[in-house]
Amino acid sequence: MRKSKFTEHQIVSMLKQHDAGAKVADICREHGISNATFYQWKAKYGGLDASQLKQVKELQEENSRLKRMYAELSMMHDSLKQVVEKKWGV
Repeated sequence: MRKSKFTEHQIVSMLKQHDAGAKVADICREHGISNATFYQWKAKYGGLDASQLKQVKELQEENSRLKRMYAELSMMHDSLKQVVEKKWGV
């Protein structure tokens, strides 16, 4: 997936401009984005401020780390289970 040239904080500031009364077309023209991109960002980041956005990112990273940890432990468990079944024929 292609990385956006805008940071999350820039995106949130564009959305706040819209909330303050600026027109979507003007914001899109100013930043060189399409209306569709603006509305996708609004669906994803709407209602968040910078501190909430940081917290969401931290939670996503922690979730990713925990999923990797679970996958590794699950593979190890399956391997040990196979060894026990072979050795003792359980």
